[in-house]
Amino acid sequence: MKVLITGFDPFGGEKINPALEAVKKIKDRINGAEIIKCEIPTVFKKSVEKLEECIEKHNPDLVFCIGQAGGRYDMTIERVAINVDDFRIKDNEGNQPIDTPIFEDGKNAYFSNLPIKAIVKEIQSNNIPASVSNTAGTFVCNHLMYGLLYLIDKKYSNIRGGFIHVPFIPAQVIEKRNTPSMAVENITKALELAIKASLENEKDIKSVGGKIF
Repeated sequence: MKVLITGFDPFGGEKINPALEAVKKIKDRINGAEIIKCEIPTVFKKSVEKLEECIEKHNPDLVFCIGQAGGRYDMTIERVAINVDDFRIKDNEGNQPIDTPIFEDGKNAYFSNLPIKAIVKEIQSNNIPASVSNTAGTFVCNHLMYGLLYLIDKKYSNIRGGFIHVPFIPAQVIEKRNTPSMAVENITKALELAIKASLENEKDIKSVGGKIF
């Protein structure tokens, strides 16, 4: 069993990306599965191209894409990606698509086929905040999540995959007053628990995870 986990490089003026820092620290084997780590550029189109290169090279059974969601206080397991790029800021190569489809022949949205509620339960059971998220935004994180699920739909039907957003780490919020953060060690542990839960749960559990707004 192989698990591919990706982390974005820094973007938006940040010197580090907690997603990549945590991914680097993940164990090389979890529950007997080989863990493969890949750095992804925070760049329109190139992010999906790099992801597919990693999939082609390693032939994983599970794929986790990890990104930064500064301002969120917990680990957020994304439920859905939508087929639109609407970048509020430019990516790392200056691209800023507005109201454009990610793939013309793709569905309006794709849902993660990871056991998202089982992942939340596993992380929470280890005293780390986590929840289901119903929006991955419209920047490169959603772009990559949609790209992953599009590839699964079109070419790699044997893969289970999805996206997890992580908070800032403390070093990033020194000058961002009243902004939540999480230690990189806890983010790393949570990601390892997410992998564990996915290896142990081929189908998701039934539990309350929705939101009123």
